Amino acid sequence: MAISAADVKALRDKTNLPMMECKAALTETGGDMDKAIDKLRAKFKDATVKFANREAAEGRVAVYVDQAAKVGAIVELRCETPSVIKAEAFVALANALARHVAVKGPEDVAALMKQEVSGGKTAQDHITDAIGLIRENMKVHRFERAEGLCGEYVHHDGSIGVLLVVEGPSADPAVLRDICMHIAARSPMAGRREDVPAETVAKETQIAHDQVANDPKNKSKPANIVEKIIEGKLRTFFAENVLLEQPFVKDDSKTVGDLLKGLGVTFKKFVRYRVGEK
Repeated sequence: MAISAADVKALRDKTNLPMMECKAALTETGGDMDKAIDKLRAKFKDATVKFANREAAEGRVAVYVDQAAKVGAIVELRCETPSVIKAEAFVALANALARHVAVKGPEDVAALMKQEVSGGKTAQDHITDAIGLIRENMKVHRFERAEGLCGEYVHHDGSIGVLLVVEGPSADPAVLRDICMHIAARSPMAGRREDVPAETVAKETQIAHDQVANDPKNKSKPANIVEKIIEGKLRTFFAENVLLEQPFVKDDSKTVGDLLKGLGVTFKKFVRYRVGEK
């Protein structure tokens, strides 16, 4: 099949590898982007891959946490244009909806729209009022509620928000916020190693095997040494992609897991929203 220049460029942007290598990989895999990425990663140990989804919409994320009641919620409110995301009415609406979700726990977006939020008005009424004021369509795209000790962080422009849930008697909100900032910056794919999908681990293991096999320096090394190299590559993968194993962004001498252990709490889950994720 013919491989378009746009596909080659997209693969180049994802892997940071030469255009000709990207074109060859796409040709060999029949244009399958994911398979082409795996082939390039197996061949080039320095290939980098962006796992995050691309943005596809405007809006903002709002997070609400009540430490005393041990509840929290995160909401993504969508709009049409970037100029709206900092509008006072839009920010206030997003924050009010996050608080309502945390306190009332609606089952889904449809249920949320029918619930009274304040002043005798439903969530849908408040959204309709905001649309009339701002003159732009908007809607709640998704939300998640959590029970337990919660931490929160929202990027200054509302583009990224994080809700963290831990288990324990108490925790310093400032430290939980720092960990949420870390999650926003590092975008881990999972909280714990066991949370990484089995198929992902299997794929990374195979890629590590292929990388070692394709490196001439390893040809004469005994099998036990080769296995240790592969194990080291997997440890690196987990340290880059699993929250509890990631070096903490503010102090890379300790992992996020070490930091939580020092707080005397146990990780339960995190929710990271980026506006426009598919």
